[in-house]
Amino acid sequence: MTDAIVVEGLHKGFGGRQALDGLDLVVGSGMVHGVLGPNGAGKTTAVRIMATLLRQDAGVVRVAGHDVRTQAAEVRRRIGLLGQHAAVDEELGGRQNLEMFGRLHHLGARRAGTRADELLERFGLADTGRKAVKRYSGGMRRRLDLAASMVTEPQVLFLDEPTTGLDPRGRAEVWESVRSLVGGGTTVLLTTQYLEEADQLADRISVIDQGRVVADGTADQLKAKLGGDRIDVVLRDAADLARVAVLLPGDAAVDQDRRLLSAPVDDRMAALTETVRALEEAGIEAEDIALRRPTLDEVFLHLTKEAAA
Repeated sequence: MTDAIVVEGLHKGFGGRQALDGLDLVVGSGMVHGVLGPNGAGKTTAVRIMATLLRQDAGVVRVAGHDVRTQAAEVRRRIGLLGQHAAVDEELGGRQNLEMFGRLHHLGARRAGTRADELLERFGLADTGRKAVKRYSGGMRRRLDLAASMVTEPQVLFLDEPTTGLDPRGRAEVWESVRSLVGGGTTVLLTTQYLEEADQLADRISVIDQGRVVADGTADQLKAKLGGDRIDVVLRDAADLARVAVLLPGDAAVDQDRRLLSAPVDDRMAALTETVRALEEAGIEAEDIALRRPTLDEVFLHLTKEAAA
């Protein structure tokens, strides 16, 4: 199976500033590929180039087997795009919006109506088809946006920060819809600033900083870059931090304000048992002791700080 997206040496500048500086990216077919990066890292610029909305200065981009510069029309026939802002008409109902998108894509009146009904059912909006979109919840509106981006049954779908501004319920609704799309064979490129979103949805993640990829892998592979499991100890008295730091396995990071020590461990259960015993023998009281893996947030902060340095 060929890769859905291949980006090689992508460059794009604006006013003397390089938004993309040699970006390389490969996205396999039939998966969710997450793209993470701080504001200004180049995520949206890259998506706009892949979606043929912006021309690169240099580099090669192939989407669904076609070059975005020389075969832009072929690329557009095979992609869908959901941007950061709603594209639907709030005065119209959901079905009317989808019919309109279908007509704009030259489906014809009958096929546009049939496709609208199919998408409303697929995205859990069948009972809201005649309700004006301005009366939808945030999650419903974004699901309708997703449905609109799927009118032409694209091979590749670009989701540029699709859940920005949604509450947890709305985000969960969109996540479920995205999972359903990938289950049907669609390839999804997801840019997001919600690291939990990437952790939940992405089969593979690329971290972008300063216009290039600084790390790539599964969520577990990226987390492993920070050394695997850790033990966190929150003490009742901050005055005991220095004493406990020497009791923990490995080099402990100390957070004075939170009365927290965090140290890497190799054997989870042995480290927990030894730490509890050492605290008891030293007569030091802990408010909380927990084993955990590094979070994607920590990986992200570590990688982007490392790239900046």
